[in-house]
Amino acid sequence: MSTPTIAFVGTGRMGGNMARRLKDCGYNVTAVYDAHAPIAADLAKELGAAHCTTLAAVTAAAELIITVVTDDAAQLKVFAETGDSLLTGAKGKTFINCATLTPKVHAEVERRARAAGAASLEGCMASSIPQARNGTLYLMCGGEQATFERVKPVLEKLSTALRYIGPAGTAAQVKALVNMVMNINTAGLAEGLGLGQALGLDLDMLREVFLQTGANSQVLKTDGEDMQNRAHDCYFSGAHAAKDSGIAYQLGLDVGLKLPLAQATKEQFDRMVAQGLGGLDKSGVAELTFKGRHG
Repeated sequence: MSTPTIAFVGTGRMGGNMARRLKDCGYNVTAVYDAHAPIAADLAKELGAAHCTTLAAVTAAAELIITVVTDDAAQLKVFAETGDSLLTGAKGKTFINCATLTPKVHAEVERRARAAGAASLEGCMASSIPQARNGTLYLMCGGEQATFERVKPVLEKLSTALRYIGPAGTAAQVKALVNMVMNINTAGLAEGLGLGQALGLDLDMLREVFLQTGANSQVLKTDGEDMQNRAHDCYFSGAHAAKDSGIAYQLGLDVGLKLPLAQATKEQFDRMVAQGLGGLDKSGVAELTFKGRHG
């Protein structure tokens, strides 16, 4: 599959920029679809693609369909076994599913795709909007290795760090753990900076000390200044952090592990959503920990 025709289902910040990237790389992006039709219509006009209003039309329009939807329910809906579905006429087609979902849903989608004569691969992303646009995503893939190898030329245009993990569901497990640790770090950093402010410390100085010590983290580099300055433009939302923390925490419960830090982090991001802050970047969790702010 060197130069397949490509379609996208889910054309928000991540999916839309992945489509733009592949178009820039010379791929024929033939069709786009989004549950919020105006977003897809605008992208279709920009890329010269068809704006599909049914899922079946998306599958008919391309050999490779990339999905970037919001959650388990949305993923199962686009791969419904009855009614309008990407599975209609799917024989011989390949799906790459990039949303952060529970592992069991990725496995179920692969089962449904196989029953329809299609191939499915999970392509879990551990990056954000600029990386989607620039083709520098960190992609973790799960499914049949033969499918991974076949679509690898496309994936390499989206990712500078591409890794095959194993069978369907395993990449989603790894992604859940990545986001679990990232979210714990984010909540912890917000508390550290919030306490520093309450103690009257200079936060520029405190972030510099954190950077040079065991308190350093990738989150400090991406979110620390934003927490201090209340700059919460959304790259990875608090709502997504809540959802993903829940996925990881449930995985722990499923294997009989107690994960108190994961639980506390989930509760903190759930609180952020409950207070109407879920649309902010995950750095917005600092609004709950800095004295005198929203929380």
